[in-house]
Amino acid sequence: MRRTLKEKADIVSGRYTVPELEEIARRVRVDILKMLNHAKSGHSGGSLSAVEILVSLYFSVMNHKPGDPYWKERDRFILSKGHAAPLLYAVLAHCGYIPKEELFTLRQIGSRLQGHPHGGSIPGVDVSTGSLGQGLAMGNGMALGLRLDCSPARVYVLLGDGEIQEGMIWEAAMAAAHHKIDNLCAILDNNGLQIDGAVASVMCIEPVADKFRSFGWEVLVVDGHDIAEITRALKDTKAVRGKPSIIIAKTVKGKGVSFMEGKFQYHGLPPTDEELVRALKELGEK
Repeated sequence: MRRTLKEKADIVSGRYTVPELEEIARRVRVDILKMLNHAKSGHSGGSLSAVEILVSLYFSVMNHKPGDPYWKERDRFILSKGHAAPLLYAVLAHCGYIPKEELFTLRQIGSRLQGHPHGGSIPGVDVSTGSLGQGLAMGNGMALGLRLDCSPARVYVLLGDGEIQEGMIWEAAMAAAHHKIDNLCAILDNNGLQIDGAVASVMCIEPVADKFRSFGWEVLVVDGHDIAEITRALKDTKAVRGKPSIIIAKTVKGKGVSFMEGKFQYHGLPPTDEELVRALKELGEK
């Protein structure tokens, strides 16, 4: 069902309690699983791990207007870990940017909802992502441009922990600190797993918090599934001056579905029909 413009405007006001945000997160998880099952393709684990992060951003922290998606002073969001597109699409649908029914066109020929976000194809998606490692540099440029325009808008970039093995991330991290880009906030979905297994086994990134601090960043570490904690940290970064911020969100890959949690095998695997029934039951969905 489409929302009225007034209902859309209410979305960005931040007038949601933590239990209400948790219910939105539950429904977002349900939609992710349904759309992936319908598509028979796509990424489950890393979409489910970052649900609370995006719900906190879009429904409590970011300044944006679904009824006016190209509002000049809107905050920008970059999904650097572009394979988590099902999560972004589900959140955009719950905000009112796209019809909820469109979620079931994921990865179909002719659909706007490609396997990775395509900038300009749907309202609410500003840049194309999916080639890992590029989103933070994009965020730097976007944030610098907004600063030159004396805009109050901020830029948020969601990174994956396997992704930050890319050298380009660290070049961007140095540049952000050098240019004192304090209207930039990165969030690391630190679930410890990537497509080939444990991040620590493929290429260890620890001590990741100390690394970003040494690069000159403000670093906050949170429970990535605690909406109150995430929201508080996101709001705290708005007061940081003279340097960029990163929130390291400790998460669980496949969160919310017992047989997916902590399993790297579900990085790019959608639920089967039988698994969908089981997962929806666990999420309290009929």
